[in-house]
Amino acid sequence: MSICRFLSPALKYVAFFLSFFAILVLLTDQLIGFYVRKNIYDDINALPHRPYALVLGTSRYFSDNSLNLFYYNRLLAAQQLIKNNKVDYLLLSGDNRTPQYNEPRNMFYDLRKLGVNSEFMYLDFAGFRTLDSVIRAKTIFHANSITIVSQKFHCERALFIAQYYNIDAICYAAEYPSEHYGVRVREFFARLYMIWDLLTEKGPYFLGESEPLPPPLMVE
Repeated sequence: MSICRFLSPALKYVAFFLSFFAILVLLTDQLIGFYVRKNIYDDINALPHRPYALVLGTSRYFSDNSLNLFYYNRLLAAQQLIKNNKVDYLLLSGDNRTPQYNEPRNMFYDLRKLGVNSEFMYLDFAGFRTLDSVIRAKTIFHANSITIVSQKFHCERALFIAQYYNIDAICYAAEYPSEHYGVRVREFFARLYMIWDLLTEKGPYFLGESEPLPPPLMVE
Protein backbone atom coordinates (compact mmCIF):
# COMPACT_ATOMS: atom_id res chain seq x y z
CA MET A 1 0.00 0.00 0.00
CA SER A 2 2.83 2.41 0.87
CA ILE A 3 4.50 1.75 -2.49
CA CYS A 4 1.24 2.58 -4.27
CA ARG A 5 0.93 5.84 -2.37
CA PHE A 6 4.49 6.71 -3.42
CA LEU A 7 3.97 5.81 -7.07
CA SER A 8 0.73 7.70 -7.48
CA PRO A 9 2.21 11.22 -7.02
CA ALA A 10 5.27 10.22 -9.07
CA LEU A 11 3.10 9.08 -11.95
CA LYS A 12 1.18 12.32 -11.80
CA TYR A 13 4.42 14.28 -12.15
CA VAL A 14 5.50 12.10 -15.07
CA ALA A 15 2.13 12.55 -16.76
CA PHE A 16 2.28 16.30 -16.21
CA PHE A 17 5.81 16.50 -17.66
CA LEU A 18 4.89 14.42 -20.71
CA SER A 19 1.77 16.50 -21.32
CA PHE A 20 3.75 19.74 -21.00
CA PHE A 21 6.41 18.45 -23.40
CA ALA A 22 3.80 17.35 -25.95
CA ILE A 23 2.11 20.76 -25.82
CA LEU A 24 5.49 22.47 -26.19
CA VAL A 25 6.35 20.37 -29.24
CA LEU A 26 3.00 20.99 -30.94
CA LEU A 27 2.99 24.71 -30.11
CA THR A 28 6.53 25.20 -31.44
CA ASP A 29 5.62 23.33 -34.61
CA GLN A 30 2.53 25.43 -35.26
CA LEU A 31 4.13 28.78 -34.43
CA ILE A 32 7.04 28.17 -36.82
CA GLY A 33 4.65 27.25 -39.62
CA PHE A 34 2.51 30.31 -38.94
CA TYR A 35 5.52 32.64 -38.84
CA VAL A 36 6.81 31.73 -42.32
CA ARG A 37 3.55 30.80 -44.07
CA LYS A 38 3.49 33.85 -46.37
CA ASN A 39 6.80 32.84 -47.99
CA ILE A 40 5.74 29.35 -49.09
CA TYR A 41 4.38 28.73 -52.60
CA ASP A 42 2.99 25.60 -54.22
CA ASP A 43 1.77 27.30 -57.41
CA ILE A 44 4.58 27.76 -59.93
CA ASN A 45 2.68 30.60 -61.61
CA ALA A 46 2.42 32.62 -58.39
CA LEU A 47 6.05 32.09 -57.47
CA PRO A 48 8.25 35.22 -57.79
CA HIS A 49 11.56 34.98 -59.59
CA ARG A 50 14.72 34.53 -57.53
CA PRO A 51 18.23 34.25 -58.99
CA TYR A 52 19.08 31.09 -57.04
CA ALA A 53 17.32 27.98 -55.82
CA LEU A 54 18.64 26.08 -52.83
CA VAL A 55 17.67 22.43 -53.29
CA LEU A 56 17.88 20.64 -49.94
CA GLY A 57 19.24 17.12 -50.18
CA THR A 58 18.04 13.83 -48.79
CA SER A 59 18.81 10.19 -49.50
CA ARG A 60 17.90 8.80 -52.89
CA TYR A 61 16.48 5.58 -51.42
CA PHE A 62 14.72 4.49 -48.25
CA SER A 63 16.29 1.86 -45.99
CA ASP A 64 14.36 -0.87 -47.86
CA ASN A 65 15.99 0.31 -51.14
CA SER A 66 12.73 1.74 -52.47
CA LEU A 67 12.84 5.13 -54.16
CA ASN A 68 12.60 8.03 -51.73
CA LEU A 69 9.80 10.16 -53.17
CA PHE A 70 10.80 13.09 -50.96
CA TYR A 71 14.05 13.15 -52.95
CA TYR A 72 12.44 12.58 -56.36
CA ASN A 73 9.73 15.20 -55.84
CA ARG A 74 12.30 17.82 -54.85
CA LEU A 75 14.13 17.21 -58.11
CA LEU A 76 10.90 17.53 -60.08
CA ALA A 77 10.23 20.85 -58.31
CA ALA A 78 13.76 22.07 -59.10
CA GLN A 79 13.30 21.07 -62.74
CA GLN A 80 10.07 23.08 -62.85
CA LEU A 81 11.85 26.17 -61.55
CA ILE A 82 14.43 26.04 -64.33
CA LYS A 83 11.89 25.12 -67.01
CA ASN A 84 9.62 28.03 -66.08
CA ASN A 85 12.48 30.54 -65.65
CA LYS A 86 11.67 31.05 -61.98
CA VAL A 87 15.35 30.76 -61.02
CA ASP A 88 18.62 31.15 -62.87
CA TYR A 89 20.76 28.60 -61.01
CA LEU A 90 20.32 25.60 -58.74
CA LEU A 91 22.51 25.15 -55.66
CA LEU A 92 22.33 21.46 -54.75
CA SER A 93 23.18 21.15 -51.07
CA GLY A 94 23.46 17.95 -49.08
CA ASP A 95 25.48 15.45 -47.12
CA ASN A 96 28.76 14.12 -48.48
CA ARG A 97 30.36 12.47 -45.47
CA THR A 98 31.50 9.28 -47.21
CA PRO A 99 32.58 8.40 -50.77
CA GLN A 100 29.56 6.09 -51.02
CA TYR A 101 26.98 8.65 -49.87
CA ASN A 102 26.89 11.88 -51.82
CA GLU A 103 23.56 13.72 -51.98
CA PRO A 104 24.67 16.70 -54.14
CA ARG A 105 26.30 14.43 -56.71
CA ASN A 106 23.20 12.21 -56.89
CA MET A 107 20.97 15.24 -57.38
CA PHE A 108 23.25 16.57 -60.10
CA TYR A 109 23.22 13.31 -62.08
CA ASP A 110 19.48 12.78 -61.70
CA LEU A 111 18.66 16.36 -62.68
CA ARG A 112 20.80 15.91 -65.78
CA LYS A 113 18.60 12.91 -66.62
CA LEU A 114 15.60 15.20 -66.19
CA GLY A 115 17.03 17.54 -68.80
CA VAL A 116 18.55 20.27 -66.61
CA ASN A 117 21.75 21.64 -68.14
CA SER A 118 24.84 21.24 -65.97
CA GLU A 119 25.83 24.87 -66.47
CA PHE A 120 22.89 25.90 -64.28
CA MET A 121 23.80 23.62 -61.37
CA TYR A 122 26.30 24.10 -58.56
CA LEU A 123 27.07 21.72 -55.72
CA ASP A 124 27.47 22.30 -51.99
CA PHE A 125 29.06 19.19 -50.50
CA ALA A 126 28.93 20.50 -46.92
CA GLY A 127 25.19 20.81 -46.47
CA PHE A 128 25.23 18.32 -43.62
CA ARG A 129 22.15 19.85 -41.99
CA THR A 130 19.43 22.27 -43.02
CA LEU A 131 21.08 25.00 -40.95
CA ASP A 132 24.39 24.40 -42.73
CA SER A 133 22.78 24.53 -46.18
CA VAL A 134 20.91 27.78 -45.53
CA ILE A 135 23.81 29.65 -43.93
CA ARG A 136 26.36 28.43 -46.48
CA ALA A 137 24.12 29.51 -49.36
CA LYS A 138 24.62 33.11 -48.27
CA THR A 139 28.06 33.15 -46.65
CA ILE A 140 29.93 30.82 -49.03
CA PHE A 141 28.00 31.00 -52.30
CA HIS A 142 26.76 34.60 -51.96
CA ALA A 143 23.22 33.59 -52.89
CA ASN A 144 21.50 36.59 -51.34
CA SER A 145 18.03 35.96 -52.79
CA ILE A 146 16.96 32.33 -52.85
CA THR A 147 14.08 29.98 -53.41
CA ILE A 148 14.35 26.97 -51.13
CA VAL A 149 13.14 23.67 -52.56
CA SER A 150 11.79 20.96 -50.28
CA GLN A 151 8.52 19.66 -48.89
CA LYS A 152 6.38 22.21 -47.04
CA PHE A 153 7.18 20.96 -43.54
CA HIS A 154 10.92 21.16 -44.27
CA CYS A 155 10.53 24.52 -45.99
CA GLU A 156 9.04 25.96 -42.82
CA ARG A 157 12.10 25.07 -40.77
CA ALA A 158 14.52 26.24 -43.47
CA LEU A 159 12.68 29.56 -43.86
CA PHE A 160 12.68 30.11 -40.11
CA ILE A 161 16.47 29.70 -40.11
CA ALA A 162 16.76 32.04 -43.10
CA GLN A 163 14.69 34.73 -41.43
CA TYR A 164 16.68 34.42 -38.22
CA TYR A 165 19.86 35.15 -40.22
CA ASN A 166 18.25 37.88 -42.36
CA ILE A 167 18.47 35.86 -45.57
CA ASP A 168 16.01 36.80 -48.32
CA ALA A 169 14.28 33.49 -48.95
CA ILE A 170 11.02 32.03 -50.16
CA CYS A 171 10.12 28.40 -50.73
CA TYR A 172 8.68 26.36 -53.55
CA ALA A 173 7.07 23.37 -51.86
CA ALA A 174 7.61 20.00 -53.51
CA GLU A 175 4.83 17.44 -53.37
CA TYR A 176 4.58 15.50 -50.10
CA PRO A 177 4.49 11.72 -50.68
CA SER A 178 1.38 10.10 -49.24
CA GLU A 179 1.52 7.62 -46.35
CA HIS A 180 4.90 8.74 -45.04
CA TYR A 181 3.72 10.15 -41.75
CA GLY A 182 6.81 9.18 -39.76
CA VAL A 183 8.89 11.84 -41.51
CA ARG A 184 6.46 14.53 -40.40
CA VAL A 185 6.51 13.26 -36.81
CA ARG A 186 10.31 13.47 -36.72
CA GLU A 187 10.02 17.07 -37.87
CA PHE A 188 8.44 18.00 -34.52
CA PHE A 189 11.69 17.18 -32.75
CA ALA A 190 13.87 18.60 -35.53
CA ARG A 191 12.23 21.99 -34.90
CA LEU A 192 13.01 21.87 -31.20
CA TYR A 193 16.60 20.99 -32.05
CA MET A 194 16.69 23.91 -34.51
CA ILE A 195 15.54 26.33 -31.79
CA TRP A 196 18.34 25.07 -29.57
CA ASP A 197 20.87 25.57 -32.38
CA LEU A 198 19.70 29.14 -32.92
CA LEU A 199 19.68 30.01 -29.23
CA THR A 200 23.21 28.64 -28.81
CA GLU A 201 24.36 30.27 -32.09
CA LYS A 202 25.57 26.99 -33.49
CA GLY A 203 27.08 27.46 -36.93
CA PRO A 204 27.76 25.10 -39.83
CA TYR A 205 30.15 22.20 -39.37
CA PHE A 206 32.31 23.59 -42.15
CA LEU A 207 32.57 26.95 -43.91
CA GLY A 208 35.78 27.34 -45.91
CA GLU A 209 36.55 29.84 -48.65
CA SER A 210 33.93 31.75 -50.62
CA GLU A 211 32.69 30.23 -53.87
CA PRO A 212 30.40 32.93 -55.34
CA LEU A 213 27.75 31.73 -57.75
CA PRO A 214 27.49 33.47 -61.15
CA PRO A 215 25.60 36.76 -61.24
CA PRO A 216 21.87 36.59 -61.98
CA LEU A 217 20.87 36.11 -65.61
CA MET A 218 17.77 38.24 -65.20
CA VAL A 219 17.59 41.80 -63.91
CA GLU A 220 15.30 41.93 -60.87
